Amino acid sequence: MRITGLKAYQVDLPLTEGRYSWSNENTVTVFDSTVVAVETDAGITGYGECCPLGPAYLPAYAAGVRAGLAELAPKLLGIDPTHLGVLNRRMEAALRGHPYVKAPIDMACWDILGKVAQLPVYALLGGAEQEAVQLYRAISQDTPEAMARQVGRYRAEGYTKFQLKVGGDPDVDIARIRACRQVLQPTDTLVADANTGWTLHEAARVVAAVREVDVYIEQPCRTFPECLAVRRRTALPFVLDEIITDMDALLRCLADGAMDIVNLKISKVGGLTKAKQMRDLCVATGIGMTIEDTWGGDIVTAAIAHLARSTPGEFLFSTTDFNSYGPVEIATGAPKRVGGRLQAPDRPGLGVEPRLEVLGKPVLVIGRS
Repeated sequence: MRITGLKAYQVDLPLTEGRYSWSNENTVTVFDSTVVAVETDAGITGYGECCPLGPAYLPAYAAGVRAGLAELAPKLLGIDPTHLGVLNRRMEAALRGHPYVKAPIDMACWDILGKVAQLPVYALLGGAEQEAVQLYRAISQDTPEAMARQVGRYRAEGYTKFQLKVGGDPDVDIARIRACRQVLQPTDTLVADANTGWTLHEAARVVAAVREVDVYIEQPCRTFPECLAVRRRTALPFVLDEIITDMDALLRCLADGAMDIVNLKISKVGGLTKAKQMRDLCVATGIGMTIEDTWGGDIVTAAIAHLARSTPGEFLFSTTDFNSYGPVEIATGAPKRVGGRLQAPDRPGLGVEPRLEVLGKPVLVIGRS
């Protein structure tokens, strides 16, 4: 089997709530997602998706996905898509960096491999460690009162894990954390995610002020040394996200005992192949994980669900269902939330079928169909 062509589709993903806000006054109202189809001479097509969280979250942006695909895809024609190690090494040699560009291609090739093997991707990633996985809900940055209301609303829908978008004024963030914890039950989980938004002294103030609150602190500052300094100031459980960009970064953080939980995003690290490698290292070293992506629709949600389902339950801290945040359905067969939980499809591959009437005409065509 050989790759004969690649197509890319651009699709807008609006938000039901109207906007998504996090640290440093970043706001998105419509997410720009890219769906990738990898075509083969066997008539089997695999699908992947990449949706950066705007241009200011990571060194990634929506138009960059498609620009990178135009550069990379011609160099992958003729490769066997089921030889995922070869594929990833070829992508690394052809385009240095830009993991988010490579992620949807890798994801699509896992979809192909599953279809060839007649197995769901979770089986290829290690097997079904659990049937359904527990979801978290991200709470967009707002006033303490508004965020507490949102927590209460989503708790009524079955969620028990919540990620607050903080990283603003420390006094307001302290109030946000306290207000949201008050509406939760003792068994519920609360994460205060600063998304690199605090300076070191601001983070020190916040963790000291909420030291008696049952809350996780996530990615308080921009750099590793700053985050490590905050980690050493607090006994609260600690999550790292933005600085965990690859295996080297993960190894450094493990060596320094810099976190209790890793936020593992598929496109941030370059696809399911590398995410699986990092997941397996975390399991071997006893580190819990939130398994997700930067954003996306039904295809990304399916990929997250497969990786999460194949992760041992004691190491899966949480995961998410991006396709519940907006009204646009870009694929049929994607997993849907039921009572705060999500189950990966049992069908071969990712188990989804893109809705071409929603995706429209491809914005990039490489090779032949």
